[in-house]
Amino acid sequence: MHLSLAAAFLFLLGLSYCLTLPIPHEDSDEFTTEDLQFAERYLKTHYNLRSSPAGIRKKNANSVAAKLREMQSFFGLEVTGILDEETYELMQQPRCGVPDVGEYNFFPRKLKWSQNNLTYRIVNYTRDLTRAEVDRAFKKAFKVWSEVTPLNFTRIRSGTADIMISFGTKEHGDFYPFDGPSGLLAHAFPPGPNYGGDAHFDDDETWSTDSRGYNLFLVAAHEFGHSLGLEHSRDPGALMFPIYTYTGNTGFLLPDDDVQGIQALYGAGDRDPNPKHPKTPEKCDENLSLDAITELRGEMVIFKDRFFWRLHPQMVDAELVLIKSFWPELPNKIDAAYENPMKDHVFIFRGKKFWALNGYDIVEGYPKKIYELGFPREMKTIDGAVHIKDTGKTLFFTGDKYWSYDEENQVMEKGYPRLIEEEFPGIGNRVDAVYQKNGYIYFFNGPLQFQYSIWSKRIVRVLKTNSMFWC
Repeated sequence: MHLSLAAAFLFLLGLSYCLTLPIPHEDSDEFTTEDLQFAERYLKTHYNLRSSPAGIRKKNANSVAAKLREMQSFFGLEVTGILDEETYELMQQPRCGVPDVGEYNFFPRKLKWSQNNLTYRIVNYTRDLTRAEVDRAFKKAFKVWSEVTPLNFTRIRSGTADIMISFGTKEHGDFYPFDGPSGLLAHAFPPGPNYGGDAHFDDDETWSTDSRGYNLFLVAAHEFGHSLGLEHSRDPGALMFPIYTYTGNTGFLLPDDDVQGIQALYGAGDRDPNPKHPKTPEKCDENLSLDAITELRGEMVIFKDRFFWRLHPQMVDAELVLIKSFWPELPNKIDAAYENPMKDHVFIFRGKKFWALNGYDIVEGYPKKIYELGFPREMKTIDGAVHIKDTGKTLFFTGDKYWSYDEENQVMEKGYPRLIEEEFPGIGNRVDAVYQKNGYIYFFNGPLQFQYSIWSKRIVRVLKTNSMFWC
């Protein structure tokens, strides 16, 4: 059973005492007292950092450090137990209001509905959208779960439904107050009587049907996962990951991690229209292949499916991020990418279109068509691209051929395309991804990468693709 109202009130009362626990943090002038208080509130809300009037002075930094380590581990950050800039930035991201630790929150283990036919009722509406838009968003969000389970959802317009849906602000009647714009977006209770299954949305947010503000369908689909008994996932590609990410509004496919979770509770349905659910790539997969690689102001950006890894020279580990979380306008999959450091632009290719990025901003006037670079109009895609700094040329690979583009004069060089195998013997007749560094070009073909010397024009090493990640 989830917390009773009395227990919920006592729990929140415990959060309201003055924030005096020491937060271990980097020696930095960047963290103000207000920042440290915010960090402590975050750990209390989402990681059960406890305090009581009598014992608050006896607490030391160890208990806070333990909760910081728990949070850092959950999100795949470097586990230090110290509040650093990366951890604090993550705390500031908009997210679901349900805590991330399952032992104490209103999510006892393995709660589920005892019946497959469930009702829902929309109690009130937000002014940000029309009633029809809200109705469609919630209906579509329930369909995400009914398509992969035997569950059926029926809307009722009066009385008490299994899942009561409402919009509210600040303290809205359940002793789990919202916090104004951004921060906590919504929360939901697990299956059960009274509040069980109910989902509440913060009406201080700006709700939308696209990438503006917060997409109601995406947040609702996440919250209804809680209404059905799911906890938060550590998988950054999962719908049940606690941080909000806009992943596009059309063609949504429930990730495999969420499918496994909900089917463990209710079993599989018999009408899944998309049996191939997207999986989050594993960097140390023996058969790892890549879509594209580029540098971006000193960082390596490595694209795979809906994701990219950020590999910074000073980072201990690669950070896996959804493409849409940085660039909502970009497609969910990338064909090729390269950096032109003279322009401080990164070019991203997908199908017949390409985009220019300046840092993390899309340059005005893009996307453009690849034929504008001088490719034949019938060309459908670029497989790989690499800029050679010493020559000022960019090589484009598609199929078994490659082109050379003169960046300074912005023209395709004459005498191209040429066969890949003739110029770069031994790397195969296709290129999945490619980049250059320190006089070498690294070609990726399936699970293998070939280190090719630009000056001696030969392969000097053959490596596994996953060796990029020190696997």
